[in-house]
Amino acid sequence: MDRAAEMEIFVHAVEEGSFSAAARTMRLSPSAVSKYISRLEDRLGARLLMRTTRQLSLTEEGRAFYERARTILAEIEEAEEVVTQLYAAPRGTLRINASVAFTKYQVVPLIPEFLARYPDVRIELTLDDKFTDLVNDGYDLAIRLSALEDSSLIARKYAVNRRVIVASPEYLEKNGIPRRPQDLDNHDCLHLSSRESFNDWHFDTPEGHVSFRAQGSFSANDGDALHEAVVAGLGMARLAEYLVHEDIRAGRLTPLLTEYVHDLAWISAVYPHKRHLSPKVRAFVDFLAEKFTPVPPWELGLRDARSVRKPTDKTSDAKPATTSA
Repeated sequence: MDRAAEMEIFVHAVEEGSFSAAARTMRLSPSAVSKYISRLEDRLGARLLMRTTRQLSLTEEGRAFYERARTILAEIEEAEEVVTQLYAAPRGTLRINASVAFTKYQVVPLIPEFLARYPDVRIELTLDDKFTDLVNDGYDLAIRLSALEDSSLIARKYAVNRRVIVASPEYLEKNGIPRRPQDLDNHDCLHLSSRESFNDWHFDTPEGHVSFRAQGSFSANDGDALHEAVVAGLGMARLAEYLVHEDIRAGRLTPLLTEYVHDLAWISAVYPHKRHLSPKVRAFVDFLAEKFTPVPPWELGLRDARSVRKPTDKTSDAKPATTSA
């Protein structure tokens, strides 16, 4: 068996968690998988896996080999796609890293339609609001909500990630409506504890730039929790339009201070620069463009409630701030 095949068996064993599961995936017997991995370890002169009756665990050498082997196998797959699948129907595993809240609410509901359209594609989705090295971590693309900086990555922009300050009608009836950013000092502004910079609210006013630090009687480390809290009337919060648009339409939340421009950034698909973009990546990038442009669904009916200003136009993403609440 060649080295690439040994790598593939080893990677499957690690990702499946057992020799028997890897054997089913590779259509081999568990004893054959064990034999090939033992042969690989003998050739390398290092123990890669610690074996027990219940689980496999990587040694330090095994983790280093796994990370590199996974990258090599992805590059082999890409090389084959360039030669044989450049103009073919999308197929294979599409590995996506994506911002948590936006993807849960706006992308995951679309995936059944995408997979029905491209039945030979399989999606592996990882939700994470932290910066991810797409190349080293083996992802085909990422979905980001951030200001994009220069890098070797390519960004396909879809829509503007607008945030709006909202409160429930019950809260406003009891506490009054803020007319200027300075009025927020008299209100209970909910706090995101997991990302302090998110609590700095910025406004463009006729008098110049104004900053406000959100603080109040409730904080949480998750944007969904802030959303539920503001609907329940605990205070006001600055949240993404894609998260609160249905509440605004239904009257459960009221947008505030909409005449002042807040922070804006692009919602983008980001992928490594490649001369030949694989059909599966191109299909997914184009599919999202079909769904989110020229006007994303969460903005329909809300445009008269806020400015149409767009963020600074840049073309690529290096280390974005990925807060998505």
